[in-house]
Amino acid sequence: MTTPSPQQTPGRPDAALKPIPRSHPSWWIGSAVLILGLGMFVAALIGNENLQWGVVGRYLFDAEIIAGLGRTLLLTALAMVIGLAIGIVLAVMRLSANPVFNSFAWGWIWFFRGVPPLVQLIFWYNLALLFPTIGIGLPFGPQLVTWDTNSLITPFSAAILGLSLTESAYAAEMIRAGIQAVSHGQSEAAASLGMTGAQTLRRIVLPQALRIVIPPIGNDTISMLKFTSLVSVLALPDLLYSAQMIYSRTYQTIPLLLVATFWYLTLSTILTVIEHRIEKHLAADRQAKAARPRIAWAKRMLLGSRRIEGAA
Repeated sequence: MTTPSPQQTPGRPDAALKPIPRSHPSWWIGSAVLILGLGMFVAALIGNENLQWGVVGRYLFDAEIIAGLGRTLLLTALAMVIGLAIGIVLAVMRLSANPVFNSFAWGWIWFFRGVPPLVQLIFWYNLALLFPTIGIGLPFGPQLVTWDTNSLITPFSAAILGLSLTESAYAAEMIRAGIQAVSHGQSEAAASLGMTGAQTLRRIVLPQALRIVIPPIGNDTISMLKFTSLVSVLALPDLLYSAQMIYSRTYQTIPLLLVATFWYLTLSTILTVIEHRIEKHLAADRQAKAARPRIAWAKRMLLGSRRIEGAA
């Protein structure tokens, strides 16, 4: 008589068995070194009087800092909305069979993904050196309305242009990948129902593609939040530039940089939590939709078997 293995023990389901990882001495040594190093780092931060934690607390909710924080959030939101809107158009053009549309979208993505955002910010801010006036008129004809470029390209508009155009190139590639991930059979089914290509794209393909690319877009939003710190070169009073303006008067550089660091970390943490919540919601919704056909099939089988039993 053989002794049953733990997997064959009566009354003990296999799903309840979990492998226990084998510990190694290197785990304990490495953990101890990391905890010790982290403790020393925290103690150095707390005990270092040059950090001036009292100054950090005094300026944490300063009116100038809060105003810069609001401008940082506004720049992030506008750059993402404009960038995503342009990115959707570029993604559709990139997948178009029209060689002109495809080439234009490829060239746009190649250029704005290759030029650093800081270079773009400086270029847009100095656009008046290239075009003193900007106008609207007939092609190769007279201009109907003209504006002075310096009055149009303010530090804020230059920041929006640089950030949103950079985002459009990255968003276009993410959305293109999402569109290609949608099954082609759904487009064929929509065409068989008499839907046009634009209707299929708007009602079927894009909604599913956006659900796929929402997680990377959330990660891109966090990156955009940090990219906004580049606008300080344009003297635009965002969060970082507001901190710089204060420490240029008080000479308390490190405490004000710690204030800016605190708010960047806080906003990044909030966006990360929101991103994870959205991912969990989408995953649960996807699992629920995947389970519906199985539940409907089980119900049909159960009803069919009851009918057969009743007939018998």
